[in-house]
Amino acid sequence: MKTTYLFFVSLFLLLSITSCTTEVKKEAVKKAEISDFLGQWTIDVKGGGVSWLEVRQEKGYLDGDLLWIGGSVLPVADVFFNGTDKLIVTQNDIVVRTKDEKEQPLRSQTLTSWLEVERSGDKIKGYKLQPKGDGTGVDSAAFTGTKLIAPPPAPDLSKLKFGKPVELFNGKDLTGWKLTEEKLKNGFYVADGILANNPAQTEGQPHIQYGNLRTVDVFNDFNLKLEVNVPAGSNSGVYLRGLYEIQVLDSYKKELDPHNMGAVYSRIKPVVAAEKPAGTWQTLDITLCERHITVILNGVKIIDNQPVYGPTGGAIISDVNSPGPIYLQGDHGVVSYRNFLLTPIIK
Repeated sequence: MKTTYLFFVSLFLLLSITSCTTEVKKEAVKKAEISDFLGQWTIDVKGGGVSWLEVRQEKGYLDGDLLWIGGSVLPVADVFFNGTDKLIVTQNDIVVRTKDEKEQPLRSQTLTSWLEVERSGDKIKGYKLQPKGDGTGVDSAAFTGTKLIAPPPAPDLSKLKFGKPVELFNGKDLTGWKLTEEKLKNGFYVADGILANNPAQTEGQPHIQYGNLRTVDVFNDFNLKLEVNVPAGSNSGVYLRGLYEIQVLDSYKKELDPHNMGAVYSRIKPVVAAEKPAGTWQTLDITLCERHITVILNGVKIIDNQPVYGPTGGAIISDVNSPGPIYLQGDHGVVSYRNFLLTPIIK
């Protein structure tokens, strides 16, 4: 009788422990909710590259924008929640398969790539999956991300305090500068006090990949003044703290666009056109303070203390609060720079 009693007591305790363990497991695998994914996220792609994602709850549907490593911030094709733990974000690209004798498309297809996103606290992780161009498989890229807090209110620029100005370029050589990727070819050189770039290609020869040039030193908030000369049809960019590209482009007499000269690339459009003709020296006076940017182009304020919500294409840093270098695009086109002067903001 005693043995039977002990058996049932042991069984009761075992069932109780199992039940408690099950409850703990249920708590540990609590389902995610749509609200967990709303907001903006900066993303680090494994193997290199900075990206950015925003997810919004609209009336009756989810929407969003995505920047994937390079290029512009673009609307996504679709966003949906799988009901348990993942957010799926899709993008579509039109691919021309065949053309006629006049190079007009005969057959095009829509290729869909997608992000599978999981969240844990203020972090996300996942994969971007993209079909191979020939349809024989899928390429994948792992990523991690961090919730991005909105910028603070616009600072009062009239009350800023500045430190000692720093001359970034000595007019003689590339002292204080280096390539962002040392293995790539350097198209930058110094001549007659000018820092110039010529990413030359030879017809019929393999394409040469040129590197971007960055300062060795890193900076927090600052005012940056410089002069730039961009030839007709050419393209470059000046990156602030390795995060935000101020576009350098021959956009003289073009309609206002967030890809024109002086724009924060694909994010902030100038309010007025102030470009000069290609081949002439132009001045840029840029202030970056508390994630707000002011741009004065050729003496005209074209961006006035506007918030910038995340990195632009080509960023090399994802943390919007960390110091970073000034870097110049070297893989796009011919361009010349001179008279760099950076004055740090003291807080």
